[in-house]
Amino acid sequence: MATSLEYPVLPRQSTLSHLPPEYPLDAQDQISELLSTSPSLSRLVVLDDDPTGTQTCHDITVLTVWDVPTLTEEFQQPSRGFFILTNSRAHPPLEAENLIRTICENVLEAAKLTGQTVDIVLRGDSTLRGHFPLEADVAQSVFGPAQATILAPFFFQGGRLTINDVHYVAEGDSLVPAGETQFAQDATFGFKSSNLRDYVREKAPGRFTADQIHSISIEDIRTGGPSVVCERLRRFPKGSVVIVNAAAESDMHVFVAGLLLGMSFPLLSHLPSDLPFTLTTPHHFNHHHHHHSKIPHLHPNTIHLPHRRSLRLHLARHPAPAPLPASHPSLSLPFPRQTGALIIAGSYVPKTTAQLKYLTDKCGPTGTNTLCIIELQVEDIIASAERVQETIGLVVRDVERELLDGRDVLVMTSRRLVRGEDELGSLRIGSRVAEALVGVVAGVQVRPRFVVAKGGITSSDAATKGLNIKRALVVGQAAPGVPLWRCDEATARHPGVPFVVFPGNIKTLDNN
Repeated sequence: MATSLEYPVLPRQSTLSHLPPEYPLDAQDQISELLSTSPSLSRLVVLDDDPTGTQTCHDITVLTVWDVPTLTEEFQQPSRGFFILTNSRAHPPLEAENLIRTICENVLEAAKLTGQTVDIVLRGDSTLRGHFPLEADVAQSVFGPAQATILAPFFFQGGRLTINDVHYVAEGDSLVPAGETQFAQDATFGFKSSNLRDYVREKAPGRFTADQIHSISIEDIRTGGPSVVCERLRRFPKGSVVIVNAAAESDMHVFVAGLLLGMSFPLLSHLPSDLPFTLTTPHHFNHHHHHHSKIPHLHPNTIHLPHRRSLRLHLARHPAPAPLPASHPSLSLPFPRQTGALIIAGSYVPKTTAQLKYLTDKCGPTGTNTLCIIELQVEDIIASAERVQETIGLVVRDVERELLDGRDVLVMTSRRLVRGEDELGSLRIGSRVAEALVGVVAGVQVRPRFVVAKGGITSSDAATKGLNIKRALVVGQAAPGVPLWRCDEATARHPGVPFVVFPGNIKTLDNN
């Protein structure tokens, strides 16, 4: 197995300039044609291990519950697919296994009840943190053996590129091998391998031989196009792991077109119990399978939010987009004009810490002083149940006072990472911290102007346990890679309030 030292940090621009030219045709046209004409394409169900998988989507449903009646109702909708937020990344392996099995079994039953076929995508982290290959194994145990498991961690907006089977994270003008980044040091899902072939073997020791791991190269994609991708996929032995190389969004367009082309052949036609491919991917496959044409990110004007003390411009600095059509659903978002916004931050990755410093420096006491900053001490949270409840009560009181005064409020955890004795211990600490943040969200009775949750697990718990969201619409992106949801259900806490999922690893600051 190659070591991470064999993969140096690369200069981004020169590396990309030495790749073959991008495929000259717009593969999105072929995707659109395949989606509209192929009778064999199934309903796509994306199992998302945290809410950030909607980073490149718009106008698609997210479910946070998975009982058979709810799933059956969703299968009866006219859309080509939907997301299910599993939050499995927040669970230890055995719990995650049982969770995914239950969801898959319910999805299969709902598909049968509605006479439909289904394809499963396992949306995971573009920096390789998560339960791989566990979730893919569980899905196949329910739906049947897949022709191949496709590993595609490319995510353009976050600077995650795969070149020559090595996965890179863009940091400034450099491409850093994933195994050398802060994400590889994750207390729960750490890893060493940057080459995805090695990563597969690292995560499943002794299971895969070299001839069971294959890849679609950038050369295949850019010089061969969808037809070559399709032919390569058809030739891989059943049970293979297939790595997708991509360094531009058009590369994923071509790959998805090739995949859909292959799935339209009789050889790969399938029933609900025979899944041709299991996909483990961040965001782009979901985006292209649904043929989500590129639209501008949302703006205060397009969601009727006042510009006053706008925190979005400090969390993510982007120019205002072109106006959206009047028919776009974002235009009907309700909102309260008189209260402040609530921002919840629990992610511990260094990028989040740097972004929070940027935000607090700009808007806190040393800046414009338009942001109230409340810091939850992790040591207090994990000390005792009585102490944490007392802390939550005090924080809720302060948050409500500031919101009523029209001030935006940031509730953040202390930045020093507290680790457990092992991976499971660290996961438990993370869960208790998330529970405390959720307690704050759930306790606030004042209707915020909007809610921002920073970090995957934080945003999942804030949505499901804090705001009681069971079904939401992904309206679009508040900024590139930052999805905005809307939940109009009467059972939700604060129905109609915009909910912004701000990933912990998104690259948005000028200095980050």
